[in-house]
Amino acid sequence: MNGWLIAGIVVLGVLVLVFLSLRLVQQYQRGVVFRFGRVLDRVREPGLRVIIPLADRMVKVTMQTVVMPVPAQGAITHDSVTLTVDAVVYYRVVDPVRALVNVHDYPHAVLQVARPRCGR
Repeated sequence: MNGWLIAGIVVLGVLVLVFLSLRLVQQYQRGVVFRFGRVLDRVREPGLRVIIPLADRMVKVTMQTVVMPVPAQGAITHDSVTLTVDAVVYYRVVDPVRALVNVHDYPHAVLQVARPRCGR
């Protein structure tokens, strides 16, 4: 009886480890793996990928073109005319490692670069 219980616990533990080590990367995504906080060299392509549980963390980055509306902003011209400017930004990530490591929140950074600035 104890042998079956121990075997069941071992099998359950192995199944949990297998479940924690599998990640699915969709066709429109790329996976960037961090091992103990350091970026691994290779970007994970679409498909079923294996990582080391508890040591690796995979962040998925969408490679699709993203459409982001820029909120309308009012401005006053030199001849005291009020105008409102709004826009739409299209962007696509080319290098997922640089998008994650070099910029804290890259969608917000794109939005801040795209916003019209008054007083230039």
